[in-house]
Amino acid sequence: MIKPGFDNEKYLHMQEEAILRRVKQFDNKLYLEFGGKLLYDYHASRVLPGFDPNVKIQLLHKLKDTIDIILCIYSGDIERKKVRADFGITYDADALKLIDDLREWGIDVTAVVITRYEEQPAATIFKNKLERNNIKVYTHRFTKGYPTDVDLIVSDSGYGANPYIETVKPLVVVTGPGPGSGKLSTCLSQLYHDHKKGLQSGYAKFETFPIWNLPLHHPVNIAYESATADIRDRNQIDHFHLEAYGEKVVNYNRDLEIFPVLKRILRKIMGEESLYKSPTEMGVNRAGFGIIDDGVIKEAAKQEIVRRYFRYSCEYIMGLAEYHTVEKNILLMEELGIHQEYRKVVEPARKSAKEAEQKGKGHEGIYCGAAIELHDGTIITGKNSPLMHAASAMVLNAIKYLAKIPDNIHLLPEIIIESVWKLKKEVYASKNLSMDLEETLIALSISATNNPVATIALKKLIDFKLCEVHITHIPTPGDNAGLRKLGVNLTSDPGFTTKFLFGG
Repeated sequence: MIKPGFDNEKYLHMQEEAILRRVKQFDNKLYLEFGGKLLYDYHASRVLPGFDPNVKIQLLHKLKDTIDIILCIYSGDIERKKVRADFGITYDADALKLIDDLREWGIDVTAVVITRYEEQPAATIFKNKLERNNIKVYTHRFTKGYPTDVDLIVSDSGYGANPYIETVKPLVVVTGPGPGSGKLSTCLSQLYHDHKKGLQSGYAKFETFPIWNLPLHHPVNIAYESATADIRDRNQIDHFHLEAYGEKVVNYNRDLEIFPVLKRILRKIMGEESLYKSPTEMGVNRAGFGIIDDGVIKEAAKQEIVRRYFRYSCEYIMGLAEYHTVEKNILLMEELGIHQEYRKVVEPARKSAKEAEQKGKGHEGIYCGAAIELHDGTIITGKNSPLMHAASAMVLNAIKYLAKIPDNIHLLPEIIIESVWKLKKEVYASKNLSMDLEETLIALSISATNNPVATIALKKLIDFKLCEVHITHIPTPGDNAGLRKLGVNLTSDPGFTTKFLFGG
């Protein structure tokens, strides 16, 4: 198992205290911009082993009697169907899922704000759906004058043109899927309305990365640059903080670039000098204090950077990313002296693909390999064949190993395989009868109804969670869905399993 390098309970306690202290500084009304993922923050849990991916929702649950939640989503992300990569769902679907997930924790969303709204058809449909399910929806236009004309921004024609969102709790958490969702502008719009009413509310920011009290070139902070290479974020020393306090702390370019404007806006709204002398000082993040083993998190962060390289390489081939994103990750790997094969499962997967090629058992001349590193350090491989995909073979081989089932025992009876093939050929009219992972797992569950060995094997699937997997091709939808449901950390080489453009 992965050795923990982060104390989640210590962090949770310190984070709660830091937020409540900040609320008291502002007439007991604080708008807290919540960056990153509110739930399922798998990036944080990968680079900080021991970090609970749902620690932020645990934090909100502890604070639930003192919070209102405003969920922001950029209308352009709805219109272009932007996808959250770790779940494979669009941002609007992610927003709906977030509302459901919060309700499961006993927390209701006070309102949803569709930002930079221009009556886009998809955004309007999303708005209607929410309202017809009794969720309050507000729409904000692009703020006139932003970011240079502060007098226009802080006026009835700027922030004043946005409808005011009624909140009653002292802490208002403003969150949203992905960067650019309009969280900051929503916070500032609320501040403007509050101060016109004589309420001395304030603003603060909560973002896990980069970690301000780690060195600039620490692998965890470099992993943040890797994760945001597509939007070209860069870590920098906060020169405002250095000048004000003589202390070197880390922030990122967008916060540093906007801080002079933000400081002027806050001064204009509040009618006094801002409390904050640096963008870092605006933050309340205490993640750095939860680190208990620096060596462990350094290694975890290096592994994450290699994963990001593979992800962006695949997205580039699929037309979803620009080459500068791949290039940035190559440079970051070089900076840390790591490479593709630093990820242990990469070479075994590629070796399996070569073995498949030597045996000539691929599909249409495409030879694929897959490898998984189990929690005991054992690496199990699989290769594609006319019978099944490489991911399917890998999973079956791995559960045999975990359940101590001899190789010569078949987990899938021939009659079940033939039934799947018949369905694909005669009903789906598919040319490729080879079984993907999702089909294989369904077949295995059927086999378990009258095969005790398959029943034992099926129970071992829970041991795959957080295992490392690499395959030598971009996964098919069935392989991708199956591996995601198993909870593995997946990477793949940037190649397709078919020569056909439509199939790829």
